[in-house]
Amino acid sequence: MVRALGRRARVVSAAALLLAVLAGCGTDSSNGGGQSGAPLANEPSSKVNVATAEMVAAKKASKVEACQEGPASDGGLPSIVLACLGGGESADLATFEGPMVINLFQGFCAPCKEEMPALQSFYETYGDEVPVIGIDVMDTVPGVALEEAISRGVTFPMYADPGGELQGGPLTARSVPATYVLSSSGDVELLQMGGMTSATQVKELVEKKLGITL
Repeated sequence: MVRALGRRARVVSAAALLLAVLAGCGTDSSNGGGQSGAPLANEPSSKVNVATAEMVAAKKASKVEACQEGPASDGGLPSIVLACLGGGESADLATFEGPMVINLFQGFCAPCKEEMPALQSFYETYGDEVPVIGIDVMDTVPGVALEEAISRGVTFPMYADPGGELQGGPLTARSVPATYVLSSSGDVELLQMGGMTSATQVKELVEKKLGITL
């Protein structure tokens, strides 16, 4: 099961409008780590703090790896600079080179959370050959996303796109979770729309899409 972003955005927007009418003000979720309110789609990234003090501390105490740019000057992805989820170095997607697995997720997405252990297990076994990165997309409470990932043992680097800058490009999130693969030649293909339950399944999908043997 995957979570459709379009329907979710309409439901949340309607709820937010009703709350504004009743309370006379909107819900402020810009602290990035709060527990009240659901994520909204296409929220301007400038209003979302993806590295609050609480998030930075939680990441520091975890085993999540540091974000860093890749070695390429044009690895096939669009030149979009993404902030590091939980603090750290931002990275231009264009510097990443394949083969690579890219997982798009959100903190309040149940299928995303269910899939994380499979991606982490794949990363632990095959990450030297095919690295994995996560991108928290269109999420106004990224603190929840970081917390959920850490609680499930995720250690691969994670970035954030709260403003939806990826939308319309090769890494468009029509629903979450959505996992893509970047080939060594710079081609981007959809790997799976959720539902991955084991490292073996991820491995088989990666091998089929990229034409490689792990």
